[in-house]
Amino acid sequence: MPPKVEKLPMDVVELDSSDDEGTGVPVVGMTKPEINHGSNSLSKSPVIEKPNAVVPPDSNYRPLDSRSFWKAGNFEVGRIKSTAIHGELEHARVHPKFLHSNATSHKWAFGAIAELLDNAVDEISSGATFVKVDRISNPRDNSPALLFQDDGGGMDPDRLRKCMSLGYSSKTSNSTIGQYGNGFKTSTMRLGADVIVFSRSSRSGRATQSVGLLSYTFLRRTGQDDVIVPMIDYDISDHWAEAIVYGSQDDWSTNLKTILEWSPFATKMDLLQQFDDIKSHGTKIIVFNLWLNDEGIYELNFDDDDEDITLRDEANLGNTSKTNKRGRELQSHISYRLRYSLRAYASILYLKKFTNFSIILRGKHVEQYNILDELKLSKVITYRPQLAGTSKEILVETSLGFVKDTPSSVCGFNVYHKNRLIRPFWKVTADGSSKGNGVVGVLEANFIEPAHDKQDFERSSLFFKLETKLKQMVMDYWKGHCHLIGLKPLEPHLQNLLRESFVPPQVQVANAQTPSPTNFQTVTDLADHPRPHFHSAQSGNSGRNNCNMELPAVQPMTGNAIGSVKKDIQISSSSCMSIDQICEENIQLFRRCESFIQRETELKRTIEELEKELEDTKKKSSELSSRLESQKKLKLLKQLGQKA
Repeated sequence: MPPKVEKLPMDVVELDSSDDEGTGVPVVGMTKPEINHGSNSLSKSPVIEKPNAVVPPDSNYRPLDSRSFWKAGNFEVGRIKSTAIHGELEHARVHPKFLHSNATSHKWAFGAIAELLDNAVDEISSGATFVKVDRISNPRDNSPALLFQDDGGGMDPDRLRKCMSLGYSSKTSNSTIGQYGNGFKTSTMRLGADVIVFSRSSRSGRATQSVGLLSYTFLRRTGQDDVIVPMIDYDISDHWAEAIVYGSQDDWSTNLKTILEWSPFATKMDLLQQFDDIKSHGTKIIVFNLWLNDEGIYELNFDDDDEDITLRDEANLGNTSKTNKRGRELQSHISYRLRYSLRAYASILYLKKFTNFSIILRGKHVEQYNILDELKLSKVITYRPQLAGTSKEILVETSLGFVKDTPSSVCGFNVYHKNRLIRPFWKVTADGSSKGNGVVGVLEANFIEPAHDKQDFERSSLFFKLETKLKQMVMDYWKGHCHLIGLKPLEPHLQNLLRESFVPPQVQVANAQTPSPTNFQTVTDLADHPRPHFHSAQSGNSGRNNCNMELPAVQPMTGNAIGSVKKDIQISSSSCMSIDQICEENIQLFRRCESFIQRETELKRTIEELEKELEDTKKKSSELSSRLESQKKLKLLKQLGQKA
């Protein structure tokens, strides 16, 4: 049944939230498109690090007691009341606890922010030219809130309800990033307990504006056992707002009352003023009651950099005050900074540079960065994966080269899917091996599917084949190019010599230092110095420890000094050589495996052709048998006729 549109007198302007909530309201900013562009009615006052809410005593609004995301789902679920009507089946409900457990798919807060950026980027096809990400203040308690705003096509009432629903996606284009219909819910609930959405749209000659509130706080505080999302809609086709009533006027008023009670905006005027800078179409998302870390401080840090948003815990791990020069150089590289800097992460989030679209972070445009622009000795390698279940092959181009400051421990592949970064600096070489250090590659892998959080790929057979191929690419590129930057593979006879002179170190593995290819000494220097001690900066993969007794696989090309090496070098080489040998052996095995798979595919194709040929032969044989039988019968009938 089409929604009822209640038309109210044009001269009646009701801006408070007292009794008649369906009153027509002039559309602020519609007659003067330039009014208040780029401004927010929410103030930008200094952030209060440890929340100390100041809420009117007669208001039900107050944050949850547990503000840590990973603890917010720890509560007992009460008894679920049946809502089945006599003679009808009871519908399956979604308990509010599911909102939290569903959001735990995002282990990393920036992954959640990327989901919301993806939604704005998908709106480029609808005319979007920007997406703004900023820190604003919640007028209820002056706490920080997170703003996302774009000028895309916006959402009409139907699309907003689908956006707020679980598992529904209206994106059918092959070029759009979103596909599961779950990103908005998981991402917003990962960043904060509550989110309010404002959207204007013009479709089929009808202009509308809608407000929706997804509030974990409201659902928890009121003891709901089903996810209730209050929404209100207005028809603004005539440049003034007419309430769109889907059920009864009381239902519409109840929705508005709930929004005003549990959102940052206590009056209808404050609520509708949020449309001032949306113009005729676009969407504004405000995530509030942001989550805290285990220390009771906001997980997102807005203070250290006025033009950036950082992850407080990750940034603390990157403190460079006590690291050496090489460590500081590594921590300044984008492969490290993207862990805690949203500006760094957003700069490489999309492979192709936008022509008429900008990401504006805290008032400043994000400059897109492609690491290929700074690679040395870059090379393009083609890869033809065969799609699962078919004989179809696709062409994938992988660009790789040495990073600018080689020798460096930075390495890995930036793997994109439909223009969106899924795995940054994916290290495919073995931990503990310095082969491949400094080699960085970029590719777009649209033939494998990303996981739901878009921070990894599904572990399919195509994924493992890709991993194998990338390992092979790195090793082949390293062997063919490392000498061009002053490095060369260690000579085989020198490897054997060092293995023979190996003396096991009397140190505990837990306390040993990780070697690094960045602190090589020349062979001539080794003759005049004691046994070299190699230190390492952290690699691009957090949480991984390299082999503590590794022989560097490369050294500067400074001549042959085997005697000096045999005399002075007493580092552990056997364990690291075994790693390199295993890696080489694995590469060979992977190649053989690929050849066997290809042979198997060819044999299957041959079998299919033979089976088809056999079927055709059987069919022809059956036809010939039928014809022969018919001829025999005719001949027999003729003989009987002649006798008669």
